[in-house]
Amino acid sequence: MNKKFGIREVVAIGIGTALFVVLTTVAIPIGIPNTQLQPRMAVLAFLSAVFGPLCGAVIGILGHALGDAIFYGSVWWSWVFPEAIVGIGIGMFAQKFAVQEGGFTGTKPIVLFNVVQVAANAVAWILLAPVLDIVVYAEPANKVFIQGVFAWLGNVIIIGVLGTLLLVAYSKVAGKSSSLKKED
Repeated sequence: MNKKFGIREVVAIGIGTALFVVLTTVAIPIGIPNTQLQPRMAVLAFLSAVFGPLCGAVIGILGHALGDAIFYGSVWWSWVFPEAIVGIGIGMFAQKFAVQEGGFTGTKPIVLFNVVQVAANAVAWILLAPVLDIVVYAEPANKVFIQGVFAWLGNVIIIGVLGTLLLVAYSKVAGKSSSLKKED
């Protein structure tokens, strides 16, 4: 886990939150009420994998809450906190992914990233979001668990494809730039 928190992380939170909010408007309906494929999840996964769990949590909470407030007029908190869980879950493995060092180009880190994101999304969307929907909003269990399973599936696909592509591309560039040394 990245224990250093500095200006890069603050900038990542600002940019990540802004991108997350803007991408709130990009949603592909999947036939389940209030559940869509959302590319913003790839941004959350990317920044969590690069900058760690704290950045992922803050981007998930702020991005989702602001996106809901701006575009829908109210915040659905039972779906805000699961975003933070996804960010934390992926971010906890940031060092293992070695994205900034150029190490995210092999099969092992890509498989690890996708196993982690599938598990983090399962905890967030199959467990936490439906339970919070029932406890906080008194939503019917059958409805919210169906929404949760489809949100999980959609996020797994979006992050598995777009998130992985972003991380591979960034890792290739970051790996080359980190090998530059100052000449004497």
